[in-house]
Amino acid sequence: MMRIMFGAVLGLLAAYPALLAVVTTVVVTLASHTPVLAFAAGVILWPRITRTVRGWAR
Repeated sequence: MMRIMFGAVLGLLAAYPALLAVVTTVVVTLASHTPVLAFAAGVILWPRITRTVRGWAR
């Protein structure tokens, strides 16, 4: 799903370079909020966390 969204954003930026300012503004706004960063880190690190916890059970 993320690949599709990333590809769509890249396609839009290639088709409409003026959207770069809009996309940059949205990304900076979202990244400046701590809960959003914590959520993103959790989503990205979830597979590693689950493997580590499973390793503890052995």
